[in-house]
Amino acid sequence: MDPSMIYQLIVQTINATTPLLLAATGEIIGERAGIANIGLEGIMLITAFMAVLADVFIGGPLWGVLVAVAVGIVLGVIHGTIAAYLKGDQIVDGVGLNLFALGFVAYSIIAFFHVAGYYTISWDKAVPKFYGISPIAVLAIIVAVLSYWLLFKTQTGLAIRSCGENPEAADSVGIHVERIQLYSSMIVGALTGLAGAFLSIDWNASITKQISAGRGFIALAIVNFANWNPLLGLAGSFLFGFFWVVGEWIKNIGWLKAIIPVELINTVPYAATLIVVAGVIGRSRPPRYVGVPYKRE
Repeated sequence: MDPSMIYQLIVQTINATTPLLLAATGEIIGERAGIANIGLEGIMLITAFMAVLADVFIGGPLWGVLVAVAVGIVLGVIHGTIAAYLKGDQIVDGVGLNLFALGFVAYSIIAFFHVAGYYTISWDKAVPKFYGISPIAVLAIIVAVLSYWLLFKTQTGLAIRSCGENPEAADSVGIHVERIQLYSSMIVGALTGLAGAFLSIDWNASITKQISAGRGFIALAIVNFANWNPLLGLAGSFLFGFFWVVGEWIKNIGWLKAIIPVELINTVPYAATLIVVAGVIGRSRPPRYVGVPYKRE
C-alpha cells in the first residue's frame, strides 16, 4: 500500500476516534463516581452547535472550543445536581437531554443561520491542523492517559472510585459523595463538550441536526467494553474509529458500492462495535452503585 494512503488511513482513524474517546473518558470518570449519563449524545449535539455559533458570531475556533466546553460543563452541573443532590432518576434525565437536543439544534440552525438542517463554516474558521492531525485529537489521548493515572494512581481517584463502589463507606470516612459526583459530572460535560466542538468546527467544519450520529451511544458502549478503564477506552475508541474508516473506504469502491446499499455500509462501525461489546458483556463489572442515588440513612 502507498505510504501516503497508510498515513491518510491513520489520520482518518484518529479523527473518527477523537469524539468517542473524549466522551467515553469523561463517562468512565462519571460512572466511577456513581453518576450515569446517557445524555452524551445530547451534550455532543448541543455543544457542536454552540461551538459553531461562537466561532461564527464571536470570532474564531478558540472561542468555539471554549464556549462548547463551558456549555458542556453547565449541562454537567445540571445533570450532576439532579442526580447527586436531588436524587433524581439519572436515566430519565439523560433521555430528556437527548430529546431536547434533537429539537433545539434543528430549530436553532434555522433560527440563526436561516438554513434547514445543515450549515457549513469556512475552513479558515476551523481548528488548525498539523500534518492533518488536530491538536484536540492529541489532547484526547493525553486526557485518557491522565485519567487512568488520576483514577488508579492518586488519592483523588480512590475517592472517586469509592463513591461508585460504596458511597456509604466513602461518606463514613469524610468523603463528600455528592460534591465528588457533581465534579465528576462536570468533567463528563466538559470532555463531551470538547467532543462536540471537534465534530463541528474541527473535523467537519459544519453543523447538522444529527452531527453526533449516535456517537454518544457508542461512547457508552465503549465504557462497558473498557471495563471502566480509560486506557482500554482508548483502545475501544480506536477500534470503532478504524471500522468507521473502513466503512467510508468501502463507499469509494465503485463495484462494491453498487452491490451493497450505502445505508448498509453505514452500519459497519456500529455493527462491529456491538459485536465486540457483546463479546465482553459478562466479563466487565460496572461500579456497584452507578446510577443509584446515594441517600444517607
